[in-house]
Amino acid sequence: MRKFYHDFQRIDINKMVEKYHDCGISIITFRDQEYPEMLKEIYDPPLALFTIGDHLLLKKQSIAVVGARKAGTYAKKAIDLLLEPLLESGFAIVSGLAKGTDAFAHEQTIRLGGKTIGVLGGGFFHLYPQENKGLAEKMKKDHLIVSEYPPIWRPQKWHFPQRNRIISGLAKGTVIVQAKSRSGSLITADFALEEGREVFAVPGPIDAPLSEGANRLIQQGAKLVTSGHDILEELYVE
Repeated sequence: MRKFYHDFQRIDINKMVEKYHDCGISIITFRDQEYPEMLKEIYDPPLALFTIGDHLLLKKQSIAVVGARKAGTYAKKAIDLLLEPLLESGFAIVSGLAKGTDAFAHEQTIRLGGKTIGVLGGGFFHLYPQENKGLAEKMKKDHLIVSEYPPIWRPQKWHFPQRNRIISGLAKGTVIVQAKSRSGSLITADFALEEGREVFAVPGPIDAPLSEGANRLIQQGAKLVTSGHDILEELYVE
């Protein structure tokens, strides 16, 4: 504890703020008008959000799309069927900038001319995974990247389950595209249910391990969806 206070007192706040400004980083606190109302409603909302990009997207209605990191062609096809109607109806797409499903969701949204929000599990100066650095750079310009962790913080394993509450907390509903029986995507679905938000799941082949999580959610009452129109119908926005 003594070391913490020693290090804390040595921080040059002005230099830090100047560095953030040069990198295009903004800080939105719980009391600021820019803080998203949807996120305020969850249990344990972050006290502050670090953002790069268009923070006005935090006020836009959104849907979270998450799934397996090892997702492949099936997930890509499913995301194509989901996104277009959602984007046409004005939804932004929220995901976690991870490999696989998350990256597909961000990339497809950008390709279709929509808006997307990426929620990180660490600080901006230590982007993980590195292979998504190019995607993150695209998103910094016309979209939004968000983290509750200061830019200098390196991602830790326990950060990722925590950040999932922000992904679901920003959205009116969460779509699980592919997921194993035990996965971070199901943690996101649990957060959404706890927050009283809608949970949707894309069905998959019964013999595929990456379908186990989504199929089980459907058994437990999640809305089975095969297109974005199914989601819109459930949200009563069509």
